[in-house]
Amino acid sequence: MTETDKITGRAIAGALLGLIVVAIIAGNLLIERSTGAPADDQRSAKAESPGVQDRGAGERPGALEFRLRPLTVDPEGHLNRHRALIAETRARRLAEKKRQSARFSDLPGGVSLATLNAIAGCESGGDPRSVSSSGLYFGKYQFHTSTWAAVGGQGNPAEASEAEQDYRAALLYTRSGPGQWPVCGQ
Repeated sequence: MTETDKITGRAIAGALLGLIVVAIIAGNLLIERSTGAPADDQRSAKAESPGVQDRGAGERPGALEFRLRPLTVDPEGHLNRHRALIAETRARRLAEKKRQSARFSDLPGGVSLATLNAIAGCESGGDPRSVSSSGLYFGKYQFHTSTWAAVGGQGNPAEASEAEQDYRAALLYTRSGPGQWPVCGQ
């Protein structure tokens, strides 16, 4: 590469860098100008824009000074409110789970939880949110929606609490025996 080519390359690189700087400045001015404040309230609009401030009196009107401000993490406490909301939601879900467990804690017909857990382990790996690959069977015990409704369940079995699924499976086991789960009930 000749010396002339090197100089030309540097000139092109410098020109491109200059265009990039101009584009950034123009973009910042567009952002600053689009604050939505009325034309007679430009001073307050600029003051509200982060990093943009008017220069003092006696300087060119409308001249802007851009300053970097230190990054403040969550000055309004959004993160703390978000964490509190998550904690409240978890507490509500835990209370609902305990309420459901208490409601369905007594299994009908003397069916043991160990028997039900063996069936559930075989059917779904014990996952109360499981859905079969065919999309026809739901929940820990892989209920069909019509079977679920027959034992008093409402809606999708996979959306019911685990305690309710245990209760409804015990009802089904008491009424019809282990044959309702032809492979896993044996």
